[in-house]
Amino acid sequence: MMFQAAIFDLDGTLLNTLDDLTDAANHVCRENGWTTFTSGEIRHMVGNGIPKLAERFTPEGERTPEGMAESVRRFMDYYDAHKMDKTAPYPGLLETLAALRKAGMKLAVFSNKADDFCPALVRHYFGDVFDAVRGKRDGFPAKPDPAGVFALLSELGVSAAEAVYVGDSDVDVLTGHNAGLRVCGVTWGFRGREELTRAGAELLADDAEELTALLLD
Repeated sequence: MMFQAAIFDLDGTLLNTLDDLTDAANHVCRENGWTTFTSGEIRHMVGNGIPKLAERFTPEGERTPEGMAESVRRFMDYYDAHKMDKTAPYPGLLETLAALRKAGMKLAVFSNKADDFCPALVRHYFGDVFDAVRGKRDGFPAKPDPAGVFALLSELGVSAAEAVYVGDSDVDVLTGHNAGLRVCGVTWGFRGREELTRAGAELLADDAEELTALLLD
């Protein structure tokens, strides 16, 4: 087996959360009388955490510290209540995770999504298949800073050379590389093959079956 552990991004990699994220962003925009966005537009705003997403959908003239804090608060309140309305795992990933576990691989999630949301989402859709789940926590910088990956490697008891980072965006590729991990990009997510290739992902998977084969070698 090529890898002893796999660390997965969440949004756009394990779960298609785009419609629920879009609905939450547009809820805030409608409340304030701002322009709303399509899911295709929101697709390119996510990946750097909720504060950055809120900054991107908030009109430039409203981006005061107070205004941004209010956008984040309203987004999180709405998203917390509706985060499982339309979200679903990508096809075949339940089987992939089961196969990786059966092969003895340790599994973790590392997301820029607020840590308040990640464990509940992962548990709801994937049960207890993951050894560790980590979202954006206070005191830790967001991806692509590798601090969260280092913490997970320590928790899993593996080295960077034994682990792979799996994600759908250039942020994920940078995160893995900054921590010294090889990266497997998944082309079904929010950003696609071109961005992952340009960022330097060593491996690319077009579907869950291919992902399983690549990670198990």
